[in-house]
Amino acid sequence: MTLYEGLYQALAAAGDEIWVNRLPEQLAAAFADSSHGDLRRWQQAVEDLPDLMPSSVDLLESVRIGQAEDISEEVRAGLREQLMQLHPWRKGPYRIFGIDIDTEWRSDWKWDRVKEQIAPLRNRLVLDVGCGNGYHCWRMLGAGARLVVGIDPTLLSVMQFQAIRKLHGEAPIYLLPLGIEDVPPNMGLFDTVFSMGVLYHRRSPIDHLLELRGCLRAGGELILETLVVEGDAQHVLVPEGRYAQMRNVWFLPSCAALMLWMRRCGFKNIRLADVSKTSVEEQRSTEWMRFHSLAEFLDPHSPDLTCEGLPAPVRAVIVASAD
Repeated sequence: MTLYEGLYQALAAAGDEIWVNRLPEQLAAAFADSSHGDLRRWQQAVEDLPDLMPSSVDLLESVRIGQAEDISEEVRAGLREQLMQLHPWRKGPYRIFGIDIDTEWRSDWKWDRVKEQIAPLRNRLVLDVGCGNGYHCWRMLGAGARLVVGIDPTLLSVMQFQAIRKLHGEAPIYLLPLGIEDVPPNMGLFDTVFSMGVLYHRRSPIDHLLELRGCLRAGGELILETLVVEGDAQHVLVPEGRYAQMRNVWFLPSCAALMLWMRRCGFKNIRLADVSKTSVEEQRSTEWMRFHSLAEFLDPHSPDLTCEGLPAPVRAVIVASAD
């Protein structure tokens, strides 16, 4: 796949051979026509996007590609319709040639909470695990990363990323339709690894932490963001059924418990960088994501509880380093 040729070259230059050799087969399997009934339609939507030249790009303060005056109203209306074919858009926001893609999540708020708490990304090799459509990957590139690799098995998210990348133009940023289990164990390649909004979806959070550590070079940095609950180092919530209407939520630890897990997994310099309650302003339904969102997942009589009667979503950011 020529789309990933630059990635193969970058990984080879960084000293990786195992993943470079595996990736073509992994990508071919992920993009097989039988893998998702809507994949061909999404691919066609990306292929049909016009070839546009943005007059300017901002990835530092936002993800903005081009200006409204770069294209005509007619072209913008068509572009908006094409991008809407990739609904629902969950991570963002994006501003594309004057089109505001108002996504379900204000992912820029999360980035603002994280960006001042981490080692500078300039010239770093960065991996973003469970990156969705890659919004934060663009912000990492804007922060000066030398190479950004996102992984997420959700094909719609991958196609949304490809749409944005086509409109942006060539750049050292790639999103692979893979999960963390597809990354070679103990590769020790990346300077910085992000895992934001993933840990509570894993049946074994300890294994996930070990997988993340294995991706980091010695002295590399992990930025972990996940749902947490109040309590001491032995307190962990395991939902019996759904949590905020999500089926695949397994473990919600206290911050103290999570930091204990990380120490057991060999992380050092572990520090709590942020704890924030998720608001209905940060996660909500929009024109670009028309399904139910957080407001429908909370107890209508008590916003401190989910509709299942569990503690409402609170997210913590923990920063740590590998040996």
